[in-house]
Amino acid sequence: DGVMWLADHLRELRYRLMVSAFAIIAFSSLAAIWYNELYLILMRPYLVAVEMLKQSNPNLTSSTVISGVSTPFILALQVCMVAGLVVSSPVWLYQLWAFIVPALLAKEKKYALGFLSAAIPLFLFGVLVGYYIMPQGISVMLSFTPSTIPITNLLEVNDFLKLTLQLMVIFGLGFLMPVVVVGVNLIGLVSAAQLAKVRTYVIFGTFVFGAAATPSTDPFSMLALALPMTLLYLIAEVVCRFNDRRKAKAAAAVVEVA
Repeated sequence: DGVMWLADHLRELRYRLMVSAFAIIAFSSLAAIWYNELYLILMRPYLVAVEMLKQSNPNLTSSTVISGVSTPFILALQVCMVAGLVVSSPVWLYQLWAFIVPALLAKEKKYALGFLSAAIPLFLFGVLVGYYIMPQGISVMLSFTPSTIPITNLLEVNDFLKLTLQLMVIFGLGFLMPVVVVGVNLIGLVSAAQLAKVRTYVIFGTFVFGAAATPSTDPFSMLALALPMTLLYLIAEVVCRFNDRRKAKAAAAVVEVA
């Protein structure tokens, strides 16, 4: 319950960022061992989408290409870095919590386990949702290929994997919103009543964020991100309401004792 100067906060932030970066780099280096397997996993949404489209458009042909001398190396770095980011999520999420902890009272630091127990599954679940909606998004975009004339779709592998990795990370971070909302409520910066007042704006904002953040630009991906974020925000609001009631009862008990 002490006081930290701004310089202390900056040093603490630098330390937390260094630990998080080291963990991501370390796990990314390990991911390089299984790069070929990771590559096959990330290309699966494309293969599934092509099979889905062949049922409605048997004449559709599609091929993947890699252009550029340095592209395979950059591609490997991107795949390994995102794999390292996902696998090391318990480490950097804990570092995020550890940076917030000094702002909490000693009795509130016990929520660290609850924070991690909610944040880690939500982030990983968001990553999985982003991965599994990719086939539907790809099939929607490729379905506009004319079927009346022979056309071969040439898909740049680096562009496709960049799209997939971005979508997975965006979904993972988007699903962390309720944890952030509850964490800000625990600190005392916002109340459940304030969250209820801005609920309409937040819901509208989630759809705007879903449209702007999903790089595939198809409506399916936008809804797949915006709808769960809206539901998670409503759940976070309920949790904050219970937390505010608990704080109010604790404050009333202190007043009665005094």
